[in-house]
Amino acid sequence: MYELISSSSTRIKTALVLFAVFILVSYINTMFVTWLFLGAFMIVGIDEAMNLFKVKDSTVFQYAAITWIIAYFYPYPEILVLIALVIFASNLAYKRDIDKKVFLPLLYPLISFLTLLTLYNEYGIGVLWWMLFVVASADVGAYYVGRAFGKTKFCETSPNKTLEGVAGGIVLAAILGPIFAIDGITYMGTLVISIVVAISSIFGDLFESYLKREAEVKDSGNILPGHGGVLDRTDGFLFASIVMLVLLRAIL
Repeated sequence: MYELISSSSTRIKTALVLFAVFILVSYINTMFVTWLFLGAFMIVGIDEAMNLFKVKDSTVFQYAAITWIIAYFYPYPEILVLIALVIFASNLAYKRDIDKKVFLPLLYPLISFLTLLTLYNEYGIGVLWWMLFVVASADVGAYYVGRAFGKTKFCETSPNKTLEGVAGGIVLAAILGPIFAIDGITYMGTLVISIVVAISSIFGDLFESYLKREAEVKDSGNILPGHGGVLDRTDGFLFASIVMLVLLRAIL
């Protein structure tokens, strides 16, 4: 019991620190600071993804770092991952002895962090807050509703996740999401986006669980006390960011 309480306390403290840092980044609200903030998470996430995918070739950091630097100056950062993949494929064809799995961390999580940067570029810090509340609502709702009413297993990948919990998370996201939405979208539009983004975040969490099961590890890393790794904490955002960008571009 003591270990459980201690673990929960550590988890809460880490979450509060992360939240405080995000508030500071939001207060400063400049491209450079946001780029640095997301870039720090991206680099650690790439390292964790390499461990999950069992990629040993450190050149993936070169691809990621160069892409991220260019992303600071380029108006559509998410597109740059295609250039990174073209360069990788060209290098692979030329040398023929490169680990083909190197491209996997470029797809997950690099493309998602580039998409987060694009969201900030195009819609401002408010859209990141909106997504934060949607993803957090889906996560918290799924946990507490699942514990209170969960009976039906959601899928084999995540045995502790229940269908009732997932439904509860989506409902909570549908309630809170429109409250924190950015301006210029109708209530119905914010409702649809919040629901779809919440669903995508649930599958982002599920995908991370799948990767950890395949790699036979409990957490993607240990840099965040009580939470595990960066990918453990951002998994929902990594899918949600892509879906939110697509929906916002379709609506606005």
